[in-house]
Amino acid sequence: MFSGFKGGIHPPENKHVAEDKAFTNLPVPQMCYIPLSQHLGAPAKPVVEVGQTVTEGQLIAEAGGFVSANVHSPVPGKVVEIKEINTVNNRQMAVVIEAEGAFSSSAQPRQTDDWEKLAPEEILRRIREAGIVGLGGAAFPAAVKLSPPKDKKIDILIVNGSECEPYLTVDDMLMQTFPKEIIDGTRMLMKVLGVTRAIIGIENNKKKAVQALKKTLASMSIKEDIAVKALRTKYPQGAEKQLIYSLTGKQVPSGGLPMEVGVVVQNVGTIFAAREAVVFSKPLFERYITVSGKMINKPGNYKVRLGTRISDIVEECGGLKGEPAKIVIGGPMCGLSIHSLDIPVVKGTSGILFLSKDEVKTGDFSQCIRCGRCVAACPINLVPCDLGNAVEKNRYDLVEELRPLDCIMCGSCSYSCPSNRPLSHFIKLAQAWVRKQKK
Repeated sequence: MFSGFKGGIHPPENKHVAEDKAFTNLPVPQMCYIPLSQHLGAPAKPVVEVGQTVTEGQLIAEAGGFVSANVHSPVPGKVVEIKEINTVNNRQMAVVIEAEGAFSSSAQPRQTDDWEKLAPEEILRRIREAGIVGLGGAAFPAAVKLSPPKDKKIDILIVNGSECEPYLTVDDMLMQTFPKEIIDGTRMLMKVLGVTRAIIGIENNKKKAVQALKKTLASMSIKEDIAVKALRTKYPQGAEKQLIYSLTGKQVPSGGLPMEVGVVVQNVGTIFAAREAVVFSKPLFERYITVSGKMINKPGNYKVRLGTRISDIVEECGGLKGEPAKIVIGGPMCGLSIHSLDIPVVKGTSGILFLSKDEVKTGDFSQCIRCGRCVAACPINLVPCDLGNAVEKNRYDLVEELRPLDCIMCGSCSYSCPSNRPLSHFIKLAQAWVRKQKK
């Protein structure tokens, strides 16, 4: 078993709430609210008009540049509005579709293609056209990640099955339910990158997933070198740079990308969606998510159409037990707190958590006591307490030399602070200041 990087923490996992629950398909909502920016990069540009009838999976917004992604209709229906709505990050333009008519893919056999006969360029084209982005949360366009500059030689593909965030179990269930599809998807991306070696890294608290993939791999006759490796359960094991170091010993340089050390990392959910895009010509209009926390009546792992509002999901999951202390999109460490149930599920939504008071860290923060716990916890060797103090005292002249842009916003420092200081928030302010100075 691989141990891994310096620092990190081990918060309560709380995965027992949903980890053994098989996937359930949530009903299709009557109204879908589909934002035009569900990815890093330029927003997509709408190619439909109000009053237009669309089919399931039809392109409704095309990528606005190289670093962008297509957006497709999750349902057949009519475009009733194109307007600004609230999303998990901000207000942005969205296409609103009212469902009506026949579904083209649901419960029907789909055309399948033998991907092994396709050229790498064709596989990449299908992934780009399907609007596939990173489904681990970052939502970086997958086709861009799979198109490194010619002077960057890629040696290895790493498949991220760590799922180190507490509560989330969707990737675990994907690997248990679709092990062959994950392996085939891995081979597919290896072909695109021109590599012969891949490692699927999984934290060792997901023993069923490790066993499922190893058993399936042993039963397949393939030429590629694919290994399934168990990793020490430690947060943030799933962060790209930490995962690369844990599995290969390679260190991505400060300010650098994984391709600097010959590596491309893709999440297992992205691998699964990419395979569906290539084999079935299926755009990314639905995804699997975890719904969890003490305040939801039916926690579990669900397949949901993009654009479904959280209020619809709450209703289908048996409603709430009471007023949640916090609702979080994603995991509790890196996720974002929201204050409205009208926000829709997007491509990067890995989970929705409805947390009670005893699941949330609350209270005022106090002065730094210089205990050094944040320094010990930081996986990239920052001094979070100094960054926090500089921001709090408005000493931005001290900020840049403390390397805030290296921060991966994992939240380990805030979690470990006995003074309850919002160190991640302070560092985010420091990052914004440094970026502004560089413009």
